[in-house]
Amino acid sequence: MRIDRYISRSRVIDLKSTDFKGALAELLEVCDFSKESKISKAGLLQKLQEGERQMTTYLGGGISLPHARVKMNRSYMLAVGRCPEGLNYEGQKEYGEIRYVFLLLASEKARNYLYSLASLARVFQDKDLMERLDVAHSLGSFQTTLKTVFSGEGKRLPRQHNRFNKLILREAAKIARGAKCGAVLVFGDTFGGRVEIGETFKGFKTVLIAQGTSEVVSDHEEIDAVLPLRAYSNHRFSQLRSAVLIGLTRGIFASTDRLCCVGGMPQSNQFDSITVVDVEREFHTMLFHNSEMLPPSVKPEVIERVLAIATELAVEGREGHPVGCLFVLGDAKRILEHTKPLILNPFHGYKDEERNILSPFMDETVKELSSIDGAFVINGKGVLASAGSLVHVPNYAHSLPGGLGSRHAAASAISQAEDCLCVVVSGSTGQVTLFRRGEMLPLIEKALVRNS
Repeated sequence: MRIDRYISRSRVIDLKSTDFKGALAELLEVCDFSKESKISKAGLLQKLQEGERQMTTYLGGGISLPHARVKMNRSYMLAVGRCPEGLNYEGQKEYGEIRYVFLLLASEKARNYLYSLASLARVFQDKDLMERLDVAHSLGSFQTTLKTVFSGEGKRLPRQHNRFNKLILREAAKIARGAKCGAVLVFGDTFGGRVEIGETFKGFKTVLIAQGTSEVVSDHEEIDAVLPLRAYSNHRFSQLRSAVLIGLTRGIFASTDRLCCVGGMPQSNQFDSITVVDVEREFHTMLFHNSEMLPPSVKPEVIERVLAIATELAVEGREGHPVGCLFVLGDAKRILEHTKPLILNPFHGYKDEERNILSPFMDETVKELSSIDGAFVINGKGVLASAGSLVHVPNYAHSLPGGLGSRHAAASAISQAEDCLCVVVSGSTGQVTLFRRGEMLPLIEKALVRNS
């Protein structure tokens, strides 16, 4: 989602209201619905308030993201308000921390609405971006900065870095040709500004590995695809394996491809490494017997979101303590036949959209529930079917390395019994492991988590 396309200076304001309802009303007031006969601002305000009562839209970090689907012709509309003193809302203290309100309205016909919402939420995890907004004091400066940072524009790199990076890129192109690579992967998070690639990799499929915020390429036409992947440490091989996995599930790469990867330390503005990856060798266990990387019912964006949450739990834990958990993705009805509830299902009775893991507002809920024993069962569209489910699959043999516990055994067994995919976070080491058809693939190694 190119957020800058939906930002208009006329819809970026300083809020005068000190309460949340008033802030919403102000933002709706600057939205032009003159061509949308089916929209009532009063009705929309009521809808937004009802949604806020059901689930808070405060994401933390001073950001609130109220949102709604409406009957309108345009796909999206975004209004932004600043409130340096915070807002009041039904006595809830956390609303006093709000500094920016991003109101997102989406057409009922807009595709991938939840995925777009999640992509927008990931923008706010970029501390450098938020710092740039914080130092824009006047409204005019804020409007300009907002448009600039969301379009991916940044400061140009120092001349010496440009010269050295161009050398690395030229050598990478030579290696890619010599190794007969089918694609080139570039770590965009190496840069705080834009990545200048030009025509260096002309003739190759060029893929940018970047955070969901990173429209950081000055020559957009030279990039064939962007893989959103948040960087948690300086250890790039773990990030690379996850990126290749996502590329495989999206169909960007084939199992027979060889990839040339160019990267550097995050935010260093300098490339320093070139790596060639043979996909079939790297994922030989997962591609054994040509099995599909994803079950047919599971959408690629769902596994991407699960991997992001699992990685956050592995690296950050909860309140400073390691947390282990198990996610099972596939045909939820069939998977639930192999489970027993350990607790009352916390997702029972909610609409599918309200309990979809693609919604950024489910992140904290999932992380809180991760401390409960048992698995999360998620269907292919991302709907959370249950939490705290005991996986019980007898008579399925598994051969696991020493030190792995019941979660890994359960993941191995259920992935053999049903056409599903499992993601396990180890509570003791933080290692993240993928299971498919009983085969395991570590995505984040133990040592990487300890050093991150």
